[in-house]
Order: sequence, then structure tokens, then C-alpha cells
Amino acid sequence: MNSAILSELLKTYEQKRLTAEKDLEIRKNKLYMDNPRLQEIDDELSKLGISTAKALIMSNSKELLNELNIKVNILKNEKLNILKNLNLPIDYLTPNYHCKLCNDTGYIQDEYKSTMCNCLKQKFYNIEYNKSNIANLEIQNFDNFSLDKYSDKIDKEKYCSEISPRENINLIKNICLNFIENFDDPKEKNLLFTGNTGLGKTFLSSCIAKEIIQRDKTVLYQTAPIMLDTIIDYKFNKNNSSDETYKNLFDVDLLIIDDLGTEALNNVKFTELFNIINTRLLNQNDRCLKTIISTNLSLPILNKTYGERIISRLIGDYNICRFFGEDIRFLNR
Repeated sequence: MNSAILSELLKTYEQKRLTAEKDLEIRKNKLYMDNPRLQEIDDELSKLGISTAKALIMSNSKELLNELNIKVNILKNEKLNILKNLNLPIDYLTPNYHCKLCNDTGYIQDEYKSTMCNCLKQKFYNIEYNKSNIANLEIQNFDNFSLDKYSDKIDKEKYCSEISPRENINLIKNICLNFIENFDDPKEKNLLFTGNTGLGKTFLSSCIAKEIIQRDKTVLYQTAPIMLDTIIDYKFNKNNSSDETYKNLFDVDLLIIDDLGTEALNNVKFTELFNIINTRLLNQNDRCLKTIISTNLSLPILNKTYGERIISRLIGDYNICRFFGEDIRFLNR
């Protein structure tokens, strides 16, 4: 992992954490001034906490510990009742950290082990890999996804379908929503978006990415050419490539591979592409990893280009969503 980027990210995390704690102090001081009993309760809880710690160290008396716990619970209930009467949430006297998992530290402590939080991983991915493709999630999300941009006219001869582009994209949207809701279900299939450019494949990928990130998962976006070139660089030790980039492709919760079919394919790249698709289908360390692949190629051309080994994985383990209609990028211009 790029140490310079990580260092800058941790600085922003520290600032967020300090801001949250400063805001808490302001809220707390005002609340204490208006409700002195709350400060008395917190002071008593602090003293009881120290007494409990000493009792655990110095004594094995269950009776003493039970007595201390009873006092603590009485005080906590009184505190909750005061907050409730003031129409304040129960967490009003705790810092409003952006990430509740790591408390804006970037790391989660678990039994003396420190692991990087997904929120920090995602920020690193966005800077190092995702660039501008899924960075603009404030715009590219389901709130801004409009079915009206798609024609409601059926043209069987033109689109080889009994339904209109609008009905088709609505079906695809529902498949995407189901994919999000069942993301951790091993039985939920991955997604293959196929169809011409300008039909919303990348936009829908971004919509899904935002929802998955909001559920504390990690998302990594790569175009097929860049992804495969990165793998080759790593395999042949070119451009001082690190194994971190390579490992992320197999470890990230959701991998989005865009523009499949635009890469200059050779036997090595073919093997690596199959390896990524196949490995991510396995339930690694009881983790359910998902992949979205987007391509302008039709299934017959995909089969001709990549052969049975890859196409069988796509047909068997991916929900295939065929986009059709007019290029929506040029509408209302």
C-alpha cells in the first residue's frame, strides 16, 4: 500500500476524530450546564468504573461486583430517562464518528489484533484505483436513475425483444436491487452487463457501488485493460508493482470489471482473467465475494473471444443483463 497516500488519509482521519470529540465536549458542557444531574451521574459512573476495575484485580468477591453492577445500571437507567425526557437520542453523549466500526481511527481492534477498517480501505481504493470512474457517487446513484430516458416502444426487429427498452431496464434495475439486498448470500449470482455503449451499464455499476459501500463493504473498480496490465506487471515484476494491488483483486468485497473485450488479449491475460473470475467464485475464508462484469460484446462474441472455460462461468454463475435501446447520453442535448 502506498505509504504516502495512507499517511495523508490517516491525517484526515485524525482530524475527523478530533472534530467529533470536540463537538461532543461542546454538546456535553451545554447539557451539563442545563442539567447538572447528568454531570453528577457521569462522575459517579467514572468512579464506579474505577472501583469495579480495582475489585476485579484485588478481590474475587462476586457479591461486591454484583453490588457495583447494580449501582452502575441504576445510574445508567436514570441517565437514559433524563435524555428521553429531553427528547435526545441515547447516543447524544457519545462522539458522532463518521465510521462507527473504527471510530474514525481507520483500524479495528479485535483481541489484540489490529485490522484496517473497510472505510479506510475504500478511501485508498478510490484514490489509488477507482479514480473518477466511481468517485462521483453523489450523482451516479439510484436517486438519479431515471427510467424515462428509455423508450417505452417495443421494437422486436430492432432489439430482438418482446419488451420495450424501458421495461427491460426496469427489470435490470430490480435485479440490481436484489443483488444488493442479498449480497452476502452465496446463492446470489454475480452480474454480467452486456450491451452497446451509452445504455447505462457503468451508471448502474456506480449505483450498486454506492449502496455496497454504504453497507461497510469495499468496492474496487477496474477496466479490463488496466486490470490485466496491472496483473502482468506484477507477474513479471514490471514498473515496481506491489503484490498489494494484485491481492486486492481477490480480496475486495465487490470487484467491478468494466469494458471487458477492449483489452489486447493474449494467453497470459486469458489465464489471469479466468483465475480472477474463478477464484472469486469460491467462498474464500467463509467470505462471499461478488463481481460485476460490464462489456459491449454480445454473448456469442464473448464465447468466441474467451472460450468455453470463461463463458461457462459467466452463464452459470452470473445473472446476464442485456441492455438495449438508444444511447441515452445524447438525449435532451
